Formats: sequence, C-alpha cells, structure tokens
Amino acid sequence: MFNINNPKTIDLLLSRRSEKSRRMEGPGPSADELKSILKCGMRVSDHGKIAPWRFEVFEGSAQQNLANVMAAGMLDAGEEENSPKHKAMQEFAMQAPVVIAVLSKPDTEHKVPLWEQELSVGAACQNILVATHALGFVGQWLTGDGAYNQSVRNYFKLSEADKIAGFLFIGSSTGELKERPRPNFDDVVTYWPK
Repeated sequence: MFNINNPKTIDLLLSRRSEKSRRMEGPGPSADELKSILKCGMRVSDHGKIAPWRFEVFEGSAQQNLANVMAAGMLDAGEEENSPKHKAMQEFAMQAPVVIAVLSKPDTEHKVPLWEQELSVGAACQNILVATHALGFVGQWLTGDGAYNQSVRNYFKLSEADKIAGFLFIGSSTGELKERPRPNFDDVVTYWPK
C-alpha cells in the first residue's frame, strides 16, 4: 500500500526548480522513464474525465522536423530569414534530449467549463516537471513564438479552441542548479478570517 505520510515527497516538491533548456544535455530519460513521466502527467485532476490534454513527444530527428516547422512558421509570420527570431526557432526544439509539446484539447461541448479543462492541462505540465525532477532529470516549461504561430498550430492540426500549452524540455543538467528567488510566503498566503 502507498505510504501517504511521506516527508520525502514534500522535500522533492520543495526542491523542484526549472533548468534552462539551453543548459541541458544528454542523457535524457530512457523509454521506460519517459513513459512513467507521461503517466504522471495523466494523473491530474480532470473534472468530467475529459483528458483535455495531449502529449506530443519529440526526440532525435523528430526534433529537427519540429525545428524546421517552427523556423518556417516564423518566415510565414513575416520574419526575415536568419533574423534573431528565425534563428531562435531553428534552435528551439534542439535544446534538450526530449521535447514534449503539451496540447490543450478541450471538449467545448462538455458541461465542464473550459477554464477547468485548461487548469487540468497546466496541472499535467506541472506533474510532468515534478516526475522529471523525481527521476533525477531537469526540465523547463516554455512557450515562445512557436506556441502561438499558426504554422505550428497547423502542424499539430489544432482546432480553434485548441492551444499549445507549452513545450516541456527534459534532459540532464550541465552544471549545478541555482535556486531563484521565491515569493515571500506572507505576500501570497492569506488565512481567513482576517
């Protein structure tokens, strides 16, 4: 039986942080580890059992294909070839051993509000990042121009209601992770009654 009283889980959550994708290297997770990470992404709150998320996994040559689509999308959006934005999109999908595009695919006919379905997508992203950390890898959640580009949306065959929630980068860190400033507890937490 699962031990619910597990202080190590709290330590894990308190130590999770993002690493810049450009500072990642191999190895990435094995096929079994990646499957576990994705299964954790599926264990989120999901009112109505809709599963309003999809995970598109890119490794190796598939990353190059995604990079080509993103770079072409920048040209379609009016960017000059070899402009900083165009170059950034050429390199974007190549920064880590694994890239997961997380798609928000809501059921717009369902009685569950769209907002709740979108929150489930965000929770799926966070679970993936926590699972990545638990297995000793680093992760980062980015959006960037590629998440809003129509050519990239077309590549994923997204409907009007669908969105790219972000790209999750997973790999190994090239250096020591540094903590970043966190919000002051009392600035973001209120106990009621005041």
